[in-house]
Amino acid sequence: MSKTILQTSIPGAKVHRGKVRDIYDAGNKLIIAATDRISAFDVVMKNGIPGKGTVLTQISKFWFDFFEDDIESHFITDDVSNYPEPFNEHPDQLEGRSMLVRKTEVLPIECIIRGYITGSGWKDYQKSGKVCGHRLPEGLKECQKLPEPLYTPSTKAEYGEHDENISVEKSAEIIGKEAAEYVSRKSIEIFEKAGRYAADKGIILADTKFEWGRYEGDIILIDEVLTPDSSRFWPGDDYEPGRPQKSFDKQFVRDYLESVDFDKSGEGIELPEDIVSKTSEKYIECFEKLTGKTFSF
Repeated sequence: MSKTILQTSIPGAKVHRGKVRDIYDAGNKLIIAATDRISAFDVVMKNGIPGKGTVLTQISKFWFDFFEDDIESHFITDDVSNYPEPFNEHPDQLEGRSMLVRKTEVLPIECIIRGYITGSGWKDYQKSGKVCGHRLPEGLKECQKLPEPLYTPSTKAEYGEHDENISVEKSAEIIGKEAAEYVSRKSIEIFEKAGRYAADKGIILADTKFEWGRYEGDIILIDEVLTPDSSRFWPGDDYEPGRPQKSFDKQFVRDYLESVDFDKSGEGIELPEDIVSKTSEKYIECFEKLTGKTFSF
């Protein structure tokens, strides 16, 4: 296993640290470095997952290229030698796990698209027959495919806080009606296109979240896209509604935390080595299946 990077440090550079990414100010651009930190239930664990930051960055790059004709994004390059100084002097920390992007005015909501009923949505449905205010048909099974994808926006929490589900109407109050309609429509469109592609690779895209920002008057796709951190991916050949699914994403860690009654608040815990190793394997397998490339540290 390769060395795990829990934090990057570029001398003299201003940095904002999120749950997983270290974001550096580079004038009118940003350097986004995906570390090997892992968060679950909005809590960052004490140890990281080898290879994870590189997987997140390279899967996002794959999807930015994939959607190039459908939507503009903030991605510029992931070639560290083309970064501005001093970032181009630190390939040991940034190579493979970072990208240079346009700086945008981030829309303060997360655009969650649910294609299957699982996770918190399944729990809500069992209690009320609804998911985030959407009334669903009776008799759905756990992890069953929904009649159509649901758009369920949430707030975008700061580090150490929790995202909160909001109504479509509330999202329009926050970012404006026109912008809310646009990100809702485009999020569903690219979710469905990605889902068809993933299905051809033997993967079910169960749900995901997208983030958007304003750049020179336009709304463009930003942050990470359809990664194991922002999405639930299931192996298609093992899918069966009515039970929890095996997973290519960090649901593996969520399930472990549920099994030890993690309280989902406060400080993260040290994950056992076997959980770390298996989670790393899941991330890498997801990368290889989606991109068709062989992963190397």
